[in-house]
Amino acid sequence: MKFYISTKGIKRVTISNGAGKGSAKTTAAASPGAGSGRRISARTALPAVVVLGIVLPFLFVRIAILMLESAAACSSLECAGWRFFSGIDTSLELRDELTRALIEANDGNVNEGAGSFNELVKEMTSKQDLKAFAFKTKAMLSQLERKVQLARQQESVYWYLASHGVPKSLHCLCLKLAEEYAVNAMARSRLPPPEFVSRLVDPTFHHLVLLTDNVLAASVVVTSTVESSINPEKLVFHIVTDKKTYAPMHAWFATNSIKSAVVEVRGLHQYDWSEKVNAGVKEMLVTNHLIWKQYYNKEKDLYYTQEHSRYLEALRPSSLSLMNQLRIYMPELFPDLKKIVFLDDDVVVQHDISSLWDLDLNGKIIGSVFKSRCGDNCCPESKYMNYFNFSHPLVSSNFDGDQCAWLYGMNIFDLEAWRRTNITETYHQWLKLNLKSGMTMWNPGVLPPALIAFEGQVHPINPSMLVTDLGYRYRSEEISKEKLEAAAVIHFSGPAKPWLEIGFPEVRSLWSRYVNISNKFIRRCRITG
Repeated sequence: MKFYISTKGIKRVTISNGAGKGSAKTTAAASPGAGSGRRISARTALPAVVVLGIVLPFLFVRIAILMLESAAACSSLECAGWRFFSGIDTSLELRDELTRALIEANDGNVNEGAGSFNELVKEMTSKQDLKAFAFKTKAMLSQLERKVQLARQQESVYWYLASHGVPKSLHCLCLKLAEEYAVNAMARSRLPPPEFVSRLVDPTFHHLVLLTDNVLAASVVVTSTVESSINPEKLVFHIVTDKKTYAPMHAWFATNSIKSAVVEVRGLHQYDWSEKVNAGVKEMLVTNHLIWKQYYNKEKDLYYTQEHSRYLEALRPSSLSLMNQLRIYMPELFPDLKKIVFLDDDVVVQHDISSLWDLDLNGKIIGSVFKSRCGDNCCPESKYMNYFNFSHPLVSSNFDGDQCAWLYGMNIFDLEAWRRTNITETYHQWLKLNLKSGMTMWNPGVLPPALIAFEGQVHPINPSMLVTDLGYRYRSEEISKEKLEAAAVIHFSGPAKPWLEIGFPEVRSLWSRYVNISNKFIRRCRITG
């Protein structure tokens, strides 16, 4: 067979048998004008090929992405097909499904959860069930929350134990000073010297009172006050301590005399108490014993809550210390004085405070700071509702929960005006009411009954004079450096006292710079500033 094609256009096609057999057939081709609709020239095909070469890779990438997303987000071919053909993003549907699963888990009970995030991932990669994921996540978070609560509770207990104990260095200092008092006549010399005894009752001098059994703390208060005073020669310190601390306290100030000021050290055993005062002191001791008995065992069984914090606060040494309770007997302790400034033993005086003695109390008994670190607003923890139980009818009917409490740490007392009132009797009446109610009227501590006894008898002092809460971790972090430096007195209220290892290094230096590190007993007991 032979096949002929004309080179001048396809006009004729001849097909013949090469062997001469068969018949020859000639077919006439269509004219050029008639067949132009079926011709595809190279000029037309080339752009089409270029466009397909550009579009096909993008189309392939799009298909691949859709298939991968469908495999990750869908659990069936139907879902994957719907995504492929419709192109609709199912992230909203997935979010809604996850939200429903979380709500269901929040309302339902959960069993034991995964112990770690790796375990959770291992379990969920095998199941891929949103409901199971929600329940497992809730169980794991609940378990972690319980662990955090337990850790916080243990931390609070450890802090309580650390604040309750006496550091070895302070115990050493007391022992060394007691030995010095026994063997050294100079350590037993009279305080103050005979030529300065008249100043003890002279109203023209500035009288300051400390009730403490901490020798090192008392030395810092006296030293900082004297160094910050414009007229230190007008200062007279009255230090009252218990019987066991009297010898070390006396020995310290006898051998480390303050040349420009007068210091008196007296022990409680040296007072000739009246029967009325003796009965009141015994009543406070009984109260402290009942508080300890009631709260000591309960705090072991509590998770970390506000109630647990109050229980630990009730067991703090300052809450149960007889020295702190005795401040309600200031007129009996100093019958010959008219006006005194009372300082806690955990304060540091940074600037002159002589203006306190010139302060007009407008007939009030006590001058105190109401607000400290919170500026013009009452700190939330300083409101009455944080000290008293307003579910008790006697409390709710007599006091306002939003009322702001005044602060201890630095106070001025008009003892003459105090003696004309029944403040001490009111204090003891409310103590008896609280005992009768099972000690449910207020949180244990020195301040709540004092707030009741001095109700309406407190004159406000400029808040910038006192900065408190330096013994609390989170509260001290909120106090600016400028405010600390500007305050006349800073108060390390809280468990982290500066002489303890749990004291905060950021503020401890404000206290330790007044420690006499050159003293031989300080060096021997390895007390560092």
